[in-house]
Amino acid sequence: MLTNDHAAQDGRLPNLDAHCFRRPEQALLNPPQRASHPPRILMLYGSLRERSYSKLLSLEAQRLLEAMGAQVKVFDPLHLPQPDAAPDTHPKVQELRELAAWSEGMVWCSPERHGAMTGIMKSQIDWIPLSLGAVRPTQGKTLALMQVCGGSQSFNAVNQMRVLGRWMRMLTIPNQSSVAKAFLEFDEAGRMKPSAYYDRVVDVMEELIKFTLLTRDVSPYLVDRYSERKESAQALSERVNQRAI
Repeated sequence: MLTNDHAAQDGRLPNLDAHCFRRPEQALLNPPQRASHPPRILMLYGSLRERSYSKLLSLEAQRLLEAMGAQVKVFDPLHLPQPDAAPDTHPKVQELRELAAWSEGMVWCSPERHGAMTGIMKSQIDWIPLSLGAVRPTQGKTLALMQVCGGSQSFNAVNQMRVLGRWMRMLTIPNQSSVAKAFLEFDEAGRMKPSAYYDRVVDVMEELIKFTLLTRDVSPYLVDRYSERKESAQALSERVNQRAI
């Protein structure tokens, strides 16, 4: 078995930097102490309509998550400026970024419009940066995806958001929800009617909580990467050498 000490001497891996190589260890996936606070979930929805089905679906999911023991906050995208149309000191941008930093998991729910997620949904994601100094606001957080459709069932929006979740280095759960003909699935009070679609939403929220509880205490270890350790070590070496000169 290849160890960290023997990696550089092993002829099979001549390009490996032994100082940055780490064998994954089972013990590091079992932290000595786990967090006891409720899972913190942020919900984003992608429509500003007065009767927004993505918002109604998000609120239905919020009720389920709270019943499962989570602490949930829902971001209202109204008055959020378009990316680059305002400074990142804008109050709505700051609100969104603070919620992203607070959360341990997220739910993204978008209508499908012209075969894609809405611009409202994408703008929210675009305002969450990949990094803030040394902090990555989304890396290692869990993510669940949902969409609502005006017509027959489609998965274009959730598939697009899944790509974005990967780009944001999130742990996107396997299950997802797509509600077809959403205008038929909610009553006048805005509550979702009993259906197979509702049952799937329960499944998705349950899976999100399980994955969040499983990973939140070890997310820094799960997303720790050889290439980034190597890059950091090289930058440190260059700084030390500059000081020596």
